[in-house]
Amino acid sequence: MSADLTIPDIGNFSDVEVVDVLVKAGDVVAIDTPLVTLETDKASMDVPATIAGRVTAVLLKRGDKVSKGSLIARVEGGEPAAALAPSAAAAPPAAAKPEGAGDTVRMPAPQMDRAERAATDHTRTAQLLVLGAGPGGYTAAFRAADLGLKVTLVERWQELGGVCLNVGCIPSKALLHAAKVIEDAAEMSERGIAFGTPQLDFTRLRAWKAGVVAKLTGGLRVLARQRKVEVLRGSGRFVSANVLEVTGASGAQRIRFEQCIIAAGSEAIRLPGLPQDPRIIDSADALEVADVAGGLLVVGGGIIGLEMACVYDALGTKVSVVELTPQLMPGCDPDLVRPLERRIRARYQQILLGTKVVGIEPRADGLRVAFSGDKAPEPQLFGRVLVAVGRTPNGNAIDAEQAGIKVGARGFIPVDKHMRTNVPHIFAIGDIAAPPMLAHKAMHEGKVAAEFAAGHKRAADWRVVPSVAYTDPEIAWVGLTETEARAQGTPFKKGTFPWVANGRSLSLGRDEGFTKLLFDPDSHRVLGGGIVGTSAGELISEVALAIENGCDAADIGLTIHPHPTLSETVAGAAEAFEGTLTDLYVPKK
Repeated sequence: MSADLTIPDIGNFSDVEVVDVLVKAGDVVAIDTPLVTLETDKASMDVPATIAGRVTAVLLKRGDKVSKGSLIARVEGGEPAAALAPSAAAAPPAAAKPEGAGDTVRMPAPQMDRAERAATDHTRTAQLLVLGAGPGGYTAAFRAADLGLKVTLVERWQELGGVCLNVGCIPSKALLHAAKVIEDAAEMSERGIAFGTPQLDFTRLRAWKAGVVAKLTGGLRVLARQRKVEVLRGSGRFVSANVLEVTGASGAQRIRFEQCIIAAGSEAIRLPGLPQDPRIIDSADALEVADVAGGLLVVGGGIIGLEMACVYDALGTKVSVVELTPQLMPGCDPDLVRPLERRIRARYQQILLGTKVVGIEPRADGLRVAFSGDKAPEPQLFGRVLVAVGRTPNGNAIDAEQAGIKVGARGFIPVDKHMRTNVPHIFAIGDIAAPPMLAHKAMHEGKVAAEFAAGHKRAADWRVVPSVAYTDPEIAWVGLTETEARAQGTPFKKGTFPWVANGRSLSLGRDEGFTKLLFDPDSHRVLGGGIVGTSAGELISEVALAIENGCDAADIGLTIHPHPTLSETVAGAAEAFEGTLTDLYVPKK
């Protein structure tokens, strides 16, 4: 039997553009197989087959204009939907009337009951759907597209790039550069070059920062377009294991996917019980720099809080930091933190360790903050309070349970080495998968997930994930830390090189840093490393590469490093361990 498949009644629309043809001659289609995608100024819709069979001819192409009754394709050997659902024979054919879903239209499968349609009904399809367009998400989408997959990228923000690019890594580093310029100029006054007091124009500073972000987000738009990655704006929630509902400004639509990569990221933690007051800000708010009369209290002495503290201190704000644990930057080796702590203790109003914020009272003249702890001060008044106590993954914000995805108690989604969740065709990457919450980790995981989804043999390796605090001085570490080694009982030996013996650090006027490397006592292979000092974040990659390639101390020490550079300190630490260092006298043991 030969039959024609035609465009059904699509409401008050005519001359609707065909934006995609989803079948070709020779394909075997089932009832409800999407045939073409149409798009109006208000909606997108997939038109499904109402007859099953083999496609003998496709009569439409991209760019064609269609209306009710336009021919889509011819099929051989199929039966109409009504034959498969006799109980519905007396009802009008389902293809005769569209169903609305916000700004989308979907022709429902006539043989489905209400429960089935609720779980599977959709307005468009995707071979691979990526939920979240941060560094992990856009990397996954672009890599998958490069490997030939048809990719749909869902993002709730207007711009691609996620938190990192829009209100995180990139804008904060722009401001940190501005802070460094101010500090470098001030320090040169002691060396014979004096500049006047900086004239701060916060409007222009914010505009410059926004321009940096705009260049990168604009670049991502171009890359998505070049790779033919479909971008949808809206918040996504799972309806079933193969359908995601995206709710945007113009309504909701449902996407049926073959595979999905969840890259939905994390949100800043807000301390419970805090009052709603615009003077209590998070890290995103803090990027909108302004003069802070009355001083800034940073709640949380981790990387994010300390980076923003450096910015505001350089801009002339009186800064205080309160941290619940006994150490700044918890998780980092204490010896790496000490040079930073010495510097900022001399600059900041106060640093309160082992201290908890127990209350904030909004007043007309500021925010009255109460503390608790063994050395807690009396309540103090601040102009603003920046809450930077970490981030929480969005695992519980996407209705993952509707897809059968397991979510841990803290909101992380467990994954295997291929980044697969317990639902094999759904992956999770980045902040939502596991700590550490780092953009470069997410990007690596995005490539792993995309390549595995495309049929390649790929697995993630989390041994070498560098961490960097872009404070002043910077702190960076990778691989095994001393703290971890001692906690795990892992044997190690250490080589250290102080920057006071490095010509480049002396010429920069910043000799407070050092570089250390941890080695296996038997094989002498590099296990980990840490650096504190100017540009530590740039230097740590050599250590990461050494660990990745299984280098030993001799491999690093015998590599000729350019002189004078800070990178020589990495070679110096290896030579200190080997006993071949000549830049310092190290007595033989």
